[in-house]
Amino acid sequence: MTSTSSPSLGQAAEAVPSALGGKLSLFVAVSIIVAVAETVGVVQFQIGPGKVLLQPMVWALLIAAAWGLSARYLPAVAQIGPGLQTYAGQLLNAGLLLFVIKMAFTVGGALPEVQKAGWALIFQELGHTFGTLVLGLPIALLLGVKREAVGATFSIGREGNMVIIGEKYGMNSAEGRGVLAEYITGTVLGALFIALLAGFVASLHIFDPRSLAMGAGVGSGSMMAAAIGTINGHNPPEMAKELIAIASAANLMTAVLGFYFALFFSLPVCSWLYDRLEPRLGRFSNFKSEDLGPSIAGAGETPKHGAFGFSDSLLAWITIASGVLIGNSLTYKVPLLQTCTGLLVVLAVVLLVDVLARVLSKVPHILILVAVTTVLGIPGLPPFSDAMIAAVDKLNFLAFTTPVLTLAGFSVAKDLPIFRKLSWRIVVVSLTAAAGTFLGATLIAEYFHR
Repeated sequence: MTSTSSPSLGQAAEAVPSALGGKLSLFVAVSIIVAVAETVGVVQFQIGPGKVLLQPMVWALLIAAAWGLSARYLPAVAQIGPGLQTYAGQLLNAGLLLFVIKMAFTVGGALPEVQKAGWALIFQELGHTFGTLVLGLPIALLLGVKREAVGATFSIGREGNMVIIGEKYGMNSAEGRGVLAEYITGTVLGALFIALLAGFVASLHIFDPRSLAMGAGVGSGSMMAAAIGTINGHNPPEMAKELIAIASAANLMTAVLGFYFALFFSLPVCSWLYDRLEPRLGRFSNFKSEDLGPSIAGAGETPKHGAFGFSDSLLAWITIASGVLIGNSLTYKVPLLQTCTGLLVVLAVVLLVDVLARVLSKVPHILILVAVTTVLGIPGLPPFSDAMIAAVDKLNFLAFTTPVLTLAGFSVAKDLPIFRKLSWRIVVVSLTAAAGTFLGATLIAEYFHR
């Protein structure tokens, strides 16, 4: 007797729609969701000593996930089914490149601040790197989380880290689900969690406040702001400006070095440690990868891009750019011409990277992206870099996150059964990784303040 099995992710990838109508529907859906999310805006409320800020990107994530889950109940023209949800994950891979370009120009414009940061800020990045591995990975393996643990614990899981995982494994892989879960957990709970943790540690008065401020620079603006707010509450008011400046510089340093650390060091080390620790620690949990269904087992067989071609990359870039245009106009009130100028610069850079990647086909795409954006982002190095930095500076950082999280929401919808089975485990792992990066950086910074 033969039995039929559920389609694997590899089969799902083959089902990615090629019809222009389906892709256009996804583009329109993303644009609508971004507009709604940006219109709702920021909602904040108090929970105990902490304050929760729900940014437009959170609404975008929730709306997109709900839209994807309700596909069968919607009219055919509005359906974003499993095929398009898988395609959204592929668009996310390509679209995140725009975010990295924005980040590179932001860092380039702030290089003078980085140069003033000193050795403590440079070495505290090691704490951000090792903290997630030392705390997060063992906990993940003890809880029975498999390859998702690599994506969730090699770093704190912000936008640049999703780019790295997307290029290496694909966002539809187990590692992709791990980094996406880390990103979502950090987005929804990260600021509140880090505020409570930083406040508690600061109340112990065992660390120099400057060390705590450096630890607060985890690479996320909202998490940094939440952490430094509670740290300042436990220190004299006259120190507030100094601590905020230190935390901002540390956050910037994490953005500068963290991407490179994650790409060249922490991800390879995390994968290496996983292969050696999982057979030993994984046996303590009754939760097995088989419980997640065949999509996990087949994740490694999924083509990284499938039939994803240049036209699809172009659609991804246009989708993200359109979302930025909507957010920059609705929420941040930037004049349309300035927004369009900045977007043209970003799109020109991503096209340049794509051309170079095709010419230098043996060089990893991510290395070309890093090299090009680093050179173009240094003020005065190319003669036109200052003008490019100024143009891109008009694009608000958070405006990029709303369309990114919209695509992530659609991508999450297809894997919701897997996330349900991972449930609290992946949340615990994500928060442990966040705690590790804060505590690790604080400990190393403390060495320089003694």
